[in-house]
Amino acid sequence: MRDHMTQQNVVQDRGTHPWIEVLSGLGEKGPACIRLWTGQRLWILDVGFGPEANSPFQPRWLDGADAVFVTHDHVDHIGGAAHAVRAGLPIHATAQTARALPPGVDLRLLPDCGLTLIDGIAVTTGRNGHALGGVWLHVALGQGGLFYSGDWSEESDWFAFDTPPPAETALIDASYNRDATGQGARKRVLDAVLARLEPEAQALFPVPPSGRAGELALHLLDHGPVTLDDACRTALREALASGTLGPAAQRLAPVIAAPFDPAARFLICDTPNADGGMAWRIVQDWRDSGALGQRGIVVFTGHMTAHARAIAAHGGQFARWNVHPPLGDQKRMLDRLGARRFAPLFCTSPEDYLLEDDLTATLTLGGRTRL
Repeated sequence: MRDHMTQQNVVQDRGTHPWIEVLSGLGEKGPACIRLWTGQRLWILDVGFGPEANSPFQPRWLDGADAVFVTHDHVDHIGGAAHAVRAGLPIHATAQTARALPPGVDLRLLPDCGLTLIDGIAVTTGRNGHALGGVWLHVALGQGGLFYSGDWSEESDWFAFDTPPPAETALIDASYNRDATGQGARKRVLDAVLARLEPEAQALFPVPPSGRAGELALHLLDHGPVTLDDACRTALREALASGTLGPAAQRLAPVIAAPFDPAARFLICDTPNADGGMAWRIVQDWRDSGALGQRGIVVFTGHMTAHARAIAAHGGQFARWNVHPPLGDQKRMLDRLGARRFAPLFCTSPEDYLLEDDLTATLTLGGRTRL
């Protein structure tokens, strides 16, 4: 009862000035969900689930909401969308992201890059460099505007990134916290892992098909035969057809056209934590045949859930592939925006940013922030 009353008070006591409140994703690698009061309407930015199984979307986060915005189709940003559909809320998303929304959605299309007037408010979107159809959001509210990155990367050779307009308030992807390691160093670590593989061994790379699958495949092409499972082939075929990728992406056309080859040196398969899809089937086959950790190595390159960590302990390795911004890119983003205040999202220790004495933006760590 107390939780219900607290939630009821939150949505009733809105005030006349715009504000934002991070419901989930601040102080944890958890579901992304942010409440934005425009002064007239209550918007929800992202409706994530997970990535851990014990981090579900909470339907009460939608209490009092008028609309939902989804930045991209990864589960920790879109996984609770079914609750928004059942609540009859309109969902704003790009055409590509909308493919992952549940049936019956009241869809309001956002451009991959452009300006849209919504309830009389200018909402600018731009490609986030992280996922196909993924965007950041800039909302022209308050004195200086709000920037919400969702997930973002400026290091991708596969996805494009569009520079956002200035904003005084910034909610930024800080998934790597204060780790400053760039993609060049990440690639060198991965190459060392590949060099240690036995000649007859195979490496399985579990990935989100709309995420790092394409750029990992491009990198692995220089190291041996690469194959993609059907989920990845479909996503990458759509990505190539979109015309939004760099020229290097065409190198993958023959790999995308070829059927999945389970005997290839490098297997790129859905899902990112090998808890479903072809990746999990291969792990099970390797486990049952005794190949796991011997002739079959699972290489995880992103956030690892408990399931992924268990696999890695028996027959895997970790070699991060940057799909989120390292510390230097986070700082450059804040400077470029001219941000006066910011919240570092999707990391466990946001207070650590107090140790960065060259930040000009003020750290905000909870509650409502007036725009």
